[in-house]
Amino acid sequence: MLPSAPRIVLLTAALVTLGACRTIVPPNFRPPENPSSSINEARKTLDDASPCCGSFADLSYQDMLPWQPQRFELSKDSPVANLNGDRSYFLAFRLPQGAQLPYTIAMKSELNGRWLSSSYLFAPTLVLLDDAFQPLHSEDIQLCEYIGWTSETTGAFGKFKVDDEKARYLVVYSSTKQQKSQTYWEQSPTTFSAEAPVKMNSAGSFKIQHGPDGVLFLGMQNDTYKKAIGNAVCSKAPQGNGVISTLRDVVSTDLLGDDKQKKEKGG
Repeated sequence: MLPSAPRIVLLTAALVTLGACRTIVPPNFRPPENPSSSINEARKTLDDASPCCGSFADLSYQDMLPWQPQRFELSKDSPVANLNGDRSYFLAFRLPQGAQLPYTIAMKSELNGRWLSSSYLFAPTLVLLDDAFQPLHSEDIQLCEYIGWTSETTGAFGKFKVDDEKARYLVVYSSTKQQKSQTYWEQSPTTFSAEAPVKMNSAGSFKIQHGPDGVLFLGMQNDTYKKAIGNAVCSKAPQGNGVISTLRDVVSTDLLGDDKQKKEKGG
């Protein structure tokens, strides 16, 4: 048996170790991030940045629009433009003149954040320009959620149709209106309540905030993006009357149809 002093030392070390272990919280049970901290920091960074450009003619159009969606990251290291009072990170492209009109530009915005409840999206605004850098069409893109089997097919998808033969250039940024808006997102069982971090919140739905930066995939639509966009969820499904009520309506309609046919046959 160990002397008293060594036993006391070992017991003390064990209690300290046990106490330390009990303070370790697995990632899934840690409280979620402050929902407003990261997006507010991103907004402040954008507000503090010095714009490089104040008009569409000031932008550089060296890059050609990709023939299929490619990854672009808009961050504090990206150039900032002030377009008609809208301060935003941006992308600018030459449009492919060999493409047959109309064609579709597809895009996907990825969640920016560790937790769904505190994440945000870069929601794009697309502007078509003519050869004199004059706007032909501008549109805030509606993003729709699709969860696929891979990261390539998971995110907030959108599309933009090019059908004007005068279109020569494309500018992608995020308008003030877009940055203040939200995107519908179906509830995920991996999200947690801010009031009770250990409790899963598995019902309901989210609306993801739009923010000033993030990852955006953009380019000519391919089959993968076409399928994702076609199956994406843009808003909450309309409330039905329930399965029993629906079945009752179907059965009633069928019976009425049978009775009508019998009467017509003299039955």
